[in-house]
Amino acid sequence: MTGNVLFDPIVPIWLLVSLAALCAVAVSFALWRGLNGWAFRGLAGLVILAALAGPVLQTENRAPLSDIVLMLVDQSASQKLDDRAERTEAAALAMAARLAARENTEVRRVDVGDGLNDAGTEMMAALNEALAQEPRGRVAGVVAISDGVVHDMELAPDLPAPFHLLHTGREADWDRRLSVKNAPAFAILGEPVTLTLRVEDSGAAPSGVTRAPLFISIDGEEPQEFEVPLGRDIELPVTLPHGGRNVIQFSVPFEAGELTDRNNAALVQINGVRDRLRVLLVSGEPHQGARTWRNLLKSDASVDLVHFTILRPPEKQDGVPVAELSLIAFPTRELFMEKIDDFDLIIFDRYQRRGILPSVYLENVREYIRNGGAVLVAAGPDYASAGSIYRGPLSEILPGAPTARVIEQRFAPTVTDVGARHPVTAGLPNAENWGAWLRQVEVTPVEGAQVLMTGAEDSPLLVLNRAGEGRVALLASDHAWLWARGYDGGGPQLEMLRRLAHWMMAEPELEEEALWAEATGQRMRIVRRSLESDVGEVEITTPEGDSVSVPLEETAPGRFEAVYEGAEIGLYRLANGAARAVIGLGPAAPREFEQTLARVENLAPVMDATNGGDWALVDGAPAVREVRAGRPAIGRGWIGITPRGAFETLDVARTPLLPPWAVLMLASLFIVAGWLREGRR
Repeated sequence: MTGNVLFDPIVPIWLLVSLAALCAVAVSFALWRGLNGWAFRGLAGLVILAALAGPVLQTENRAPLSDIVLMLVDQSASQKLDDRAERTEAAALAMAARLAARENTEVRRVDVGDGLNDAGTEMMAALNEALAQEPRGRVAGVVAISDGVVHDMELAPDLPAPFHLLHTGREADWDRRLSVKNAPAFAILGEPVTLTLRVEDSGAAPSGVTRAPLFISIDGEEPQEFEVPLGRDIELPVTLPHGGRNVIQFSVPFEAGELTDRNNAALVQINGVRDRLRVLLVSGEPHQGARTWRNLLKSDASVDLVHFTILRPPEKQDGVPVAELSLIAFPTRELFMEKIDDFDLIIFDRYQRRGILPSVYLENVREYIRNGGAVLVAAGPDYASAGSIYRGPLSEILPGAPTARVIEQRFAPTVTDVGARHPVTAGLPNAENWGAWLRQVEVTPVEGAQVLMTGAEDSPLLVLNRAGEGRVALLASDHAWLWARGYDGGGPQLEMLRRLAHWMMAEPELEEEALWAEATGQRMRIVRRSLESDVGEVEITTPEGDSVSVPLEETAPGRFEAVYEGAEIGLYRLANGAARAVIGLGPAAPREFEQTLARVENLAPVMDATNGGDWALVDGAPAVREVRAGRPAIGRGWIGITPRGAFETLDVARTPLLPPWAVLMLASLFIVAGWLREGRR
């Protein structure tokens, strides 16, 4: 029970002040006139003014509230190293028991896990949330059981009580860490990209060790070993071996005594892209489709086009001297003998043998394909003639042999069953309303060739094949330009030719037999593309070497998918038939393992601001004492909490100090006394 005096005026303050001033003037006047009763009259005025001020005695019936101690228990990944998890739980139980044994004290345990998206240990966010759920006037202290590695110190709150850290580290702890800096998401094929690596020891590391072995593996292949110095940045130039995703794994071996090997490896995933697509377009003669090809290729800023058009064949003799022709002699020898390997794609558009390109040039083209090059033949009537490009060195690699028949009739291109599953033609838009073509060369596909589209009389229209390391395609019509002009409704010429060019350059996303995965956090979406109707299960090898089989379901013609949740961070290997792939799950360098040694520096500002301190749990759990606010809250073998003395008000009662009858009696008494005093005079 407590009480205090309050004032509740029954008249406005301005009126009360005015009456007080009037009383002061009246008493002053009485004093100036020498009236003996001025004091009694002044006392009467004070009694009346006090009554108007409304003094009351307020009494409260209070119930004391317990003090609250917040205990933050770090359950992040770095707390699972060595025996920290057991030490943390033992300390949490001991501290909870000691605090609960104290009179009028409650414990609120808050478990702090790993933050989302590799955010690290977000202890301050958890503390803010816990404080929001408790009255600040009851919080007597905060005890954090952690390694002290906190990643959101910018959210540290203004605490009303001491903050203590019970850290789980040991003086003998040490760790070796590999880190990779400035790894780009994309890199240009054929050009080196520089990565910065660093291998360093921290803590009580063995003395005299200055170098360490480093292993580098690309796409899960056999790693290469190097010796690197410790504690220094290493500039490493890397040239990507192929387009698409390249997974590079760096690792150093685990040494006895290290806290963990989780930071001894780093995964870097870089997408390889082509700088420029170098295309050589050879047009056998001017025709309607030649400009369409040229416009198509020149519209892409990433394409370097060299266009070679035969305007004056040898059999054309018009008597004009060569010196007077406004034509530039094309450097055929330089292109087809010296720089042919510089091109990513060669297109022969209605080309026929007329002696312009000798057989030795075409032999070079054949070897260019077998060594990994790509050739597309857009055939017209020339392909069925005696001068066909097929009737020469390229006959060994072209996917279709001409029958010498040219079909002159209206037809709409149709995607075959194989084409419906092949990424070049699968899902091309508005297939049922494609415009008509008017001419086609009849060809017979060679063994192993893939017919993706048919035309007139179900004759092969688009045929693909592989030759050695390279790829070759045959479009058995020179009327694809009708789609570009919108004839009969047009068609997806641009998309089809773009896909065709990317397939010929072996872009991973256009492979008909491919396996890859797309990672989101610890989840991967596995995609298998195949021309087969059933591909079975994909075999997943985890970073620990365990094997898991996951069934694949067909989501679209030729496309199979599955979703897998990986429990570990690291490199996963995927296998399905002859297809292989690798993918890294989790961050390249988990934030929780950037610093594995226990640290008190991060939390020092919070501890200093609240007179708290740090305590090593290797010495056992500390005792708990009460300290006054503003006093040091840590000492030898103990930590302190500040009792808050919080209470709950059950009820409030108010009693007037001057009841009306007392005011009337006192005021009358003083007035009469003043009158009598003046009357005696």
